[in-house]
Amino acid sequence: MFSDTASPDPAKAADDVATVEKLVRAYDQIRSELGRVIVGQEAVVEQMLVALFSNGHCILEGVPGLAKTLLISTLSRLLSLSFSRVQFTPDLMPSDITGTEVIEEDRGTGARSLRFVQGPIFANVILADEINRTPPKTQAALLEAMQENQVTAAGFPHKLPRPFFVLATQNPIEQEGTYPLPEAQLDRFMFKVLVDYPSEEEELQIVKMTTAPQDVNLERTLNARDVLALQDIVRRVPCADHVVSYATRVTRSTRVDKGEVPKFIKEYVAWGAGPRASQNLVLAGKARAVLQGRYYVSTDDIRAVAHPVLRHRVLTNFNAEADGVRSDDIIDWLIEALPADPPASMDAAMAGRVFAADRPRN
Repeated sequence: MFSDTASPDPAKAADDVATVEKLVRAYDQIRSELGRVIVGQEAVVEQMLVALFSNGHCILEGVPGLAKTLLISTLSRLLSLSFSRVQFTPDLMPSDITGTEVIEEDRGTGARSLRFVQGPIFANVILADEINRTPPKTQAALLEAMQENQVTAAGFPHKLPRPFFVLATQNPIEQEGTYPLPEAQLDRFMFKVLVDYPSEEEELQIVKMTTAPQDVNLERTLNARDVLALQDIVRRVPCADHVVSYATRVTRSTRVDKGEVPKFIKEYVAWGAGPRASQNLVLAGKARAVLQGRYYVSTDDIRAVAHPVLRHRVLTNFNAEADGVRSDDIIDWLIEALPADPPASMDAAMAGRVFAADRPRN
């Protein structure tokens, strides 16, 4: 189904369709099960799952008390994935996260040897809680893990379990004594997800739910093997050239000194997004399409994921701060400014690549 060849294997295509249908059912079930514990935050849940199935990582920003930790831990339970929480503090050392070498003595022979003791990062889902409260040296301990899926101790690499999904949180208030993540490390996060206050109706439901006796037994939906298979499916989703071109145009239009860019970019942007943003736009668009039961990517998918992909990669300047312009505002204007109409030849180009079982979701 997702092969670029003219004559895909029918058996393989059928397997792909079955896998996508399984993901769609699992997505609906995950949202339903999460709704028994978490009220609202549907956009946050969708963005987290898009990042997970794209094999990316997320940074969540929101004030305390919005159930960020509960959401992440509950998601790991639903997916039967191992979960580890690291509370980042100013005195945390890199070895507290990655692990360390210890001397072990054989009681029989008295011989001593070094043994690596794994740190909390050796889990499928890592909650890096308040990551901006620890010094850069410790923050950097996550870089190799997020990029290479391994950690190095005493010169030896140690592979991390797969899938590997880092969700970092940071508090937008109480910034005294914090260490903002450097741009190079922020770029390793596929999404920056904003967790907002609940609506009045949602808050009423939260209070009723959490102040009454409750015993919730969640039904596990997927396992680690399923997640890996779905991550492979996402990468094989066909993406038309005009969609890839649109994603790269969105990214390139954020770069102030590179070619023709909109006036508001020159006025309000200090630094634009790099090529990793284009990659993430396409990958996230593929994951979103599959979650919605489609077997190809549209420019609507790219627009839908533009904010979480770009908001931490488009750095505003003093003019923007003075005028109260945020990165999200700039992304809104950019999406409006860039036409996304597909070329007339799109249908012909995609005809041989979209499986016949494609259908819109209800």
